[in-house]
Amino acid sequence: MSRPRDLSPANAAEAMVYRALTWTWPFYALGALYVVGPVLAWCLGGLAVLSLYLGPAIRRDLRATGAIPPVTTAWLLGMSALLVILWIGHIDWGLGLKQTIKSSIGWAKGWALLALFQLAGAVLPIRRAILVRAQCVVGLWTLALLPFLLAAPYAGLPERIFTSPLKAIGGPGPEYFTVFLFTFDPASWTPRWQFYAPWAPFAALLGVLQVCFALEERNLRWRSIGVTAGIAMILLSKSRMGLVGLVACTMGPRLLPLVLRGWAWQALAAATASLAVVGSALLQALQDGVAAFKGARADSTRVRETLQRIAGERWENEAFWFGHGTVQPGAHIVEYMMIGSHHTWWGLLFVKGLSGLLSLLVPLAWQTMIALLDAARSPRGRLPLSIMMTIILLSFGENLEIEAYMIWPGLVVLGIHAAELRDLRQPAEQPAPRTGAVSA
Repeated sequence: MSRPRDLSPANAAEAMVYRALTWTWPFYALGALYVVGPVLAWCLGGLAVLSLYLGPAIRRDLRATGAIPPVTTAWLLGMSALLVILWIGHIDWGLGLKQTIKSSIGWAKGWALLALFQLAGAVLPIRRAILVRAQCVVGLWTLALLPFLLAAPYAGLPERIFTSPLKAIGGPGPEYFTVFLFTFDPASWTPRWQFYAPWAPFAALLGVLQVCFALEERNLRWRSIGVTAGIAMILLSKSRMGLVGLVACTMGPRLLPLVLRGWAWQALAAATASLAVVGSALLQALQDGVAAFKGARADSTRVRETLQRIAGERWENEAFWFGHGTVQPGAHIVEYMMIGSHHTWWGLLFVKGLSGLLSLLVPLAWQTMIALLDAARSPRGRLPLSIMMTIILLSFGENLEIEAYMIWPGLVVLGIHAAELRDLRQPAEQPAPRTGAVSA
């Protein structure tokens, strides 16, 4: 895949994120994506700290665009607090030095990434246009490989090609280092595709992010490629959450400016009044839709609900403030899945207690509010709000910390957005040094 000629990285930081993103599929073919994400995060984070420390002494094209925005500072403090809480939980439950070191490394490859990528976006001169174009290039890779992936299950090819020896460095599981062509849904025994994600539902949310990024692309050809690839990922992963995200995360931010218009409020008042007549019918239709949604994959829904109930009961009764320190094996009733997995919030309560949940909730709510307010006022906030909505949706079906290595382009954009809002508050005589947008 050749690099687009009309939009090129302008400095080392942009080159790092551009190449890391456009080479998503080759990295996946090597089983290296889980390694690339953390390495990129710590390199960019270190470069951001160096840029802040050296100030004007660093080369001009890598100078910090300004001070760290308050919301980014909140993420840094929150994710650092999770490390301290992890240590407290391990001490409380006597998990030992070896397990504590292992879990701390896990933090460095998971929760830390949520702050480091945002720090890089907020401090380093990285344009969101570079990330948008790079995401569309990933879409081109996806569309080019799509015929082969679709034919694989019908041509008798195996589900998985190989598991990379990189799994020796450790991770949540071998699926993070395994190259899949497709998988069979155990409920219907039909093929579903997970593309470059460790499993299909996560691929659907990555498809949602793909569409959200592509909608910001100014070049019609690249925008069409990105949107088509994202929709293909959502549909072929056969994920209910992906379908919800496709509608909510793309339309929601674009409809939000209507709240500032008088006629929209009048229409809302008329619609509210009409509920007195049709409200009961609409409520019944909604309940039927929710039941059908859950029934589409009833076994999956049952297991997830049981995991959440067990995690909640054990958190409340055994480790209210600082959690159990780590996930724990589940019984046959949850198909031996780990207690504290498959849900960010119940997982945080089980593993890190109420203090851990608040450490994520505060910066997440702050960032969401910033994106909501800006999206209502300016198109600048649409992509950040789409990203936040996708992350929130992801948090109710996955564990954010073990998915951060794949959603990092969105995290960088959140940092860029925080810096853009910071720059708006600077005095006119002190313009921010962030490189302006380029034409596509």
